Amino acid sequence: MPEQPIDRHLSRRERQIMDVLYRLERATAAEVQDGLPDAPSYSAVRTLLRVLEEKGHIRHTQEGPRYVYSAVQPRPRAARTALSQVVRTFFGGSVEDAVAALVSDGDARLSDEELGRLERLIQQAREGGR
Repeated sequence: MPEQPIDRHLSRRERQIMDVLYRLERATAAEVQDGLPDAPSYSAVRTLLRVLEEKGHIRHTQEGPRYVYSAVQPRPRAARTALSQVVRTFFGGSVEDAVAALVSDGDARLSDEELGRLERLIQQAREGGR
């Protein structure tokens, strides 16, 4: 199925709702509201769900009188899309600069295991001609 173009700009509250939906996989508006910090009113949550659906991020199915919402894209694909946007926006499209910023951050303490995985990924990229 071809990927739909979607509006990738999300407000803070919309991102929080997406986090709840990714965590629960499927949820009613009430369940989303329960999962939000400083939750807005039920009607505000319903409005935000409608907006996210219009933007193409979520869909709903009707189960009896309730709508049950879920994300359109699996979390890993959505994460890659968001990361690509960050790399383009803040690093001029340079993956090298983005990775350098992450690994040189004093707060990012990488274990030997994590460094080994990164080394293997870099080697695979070399062998794959990327």
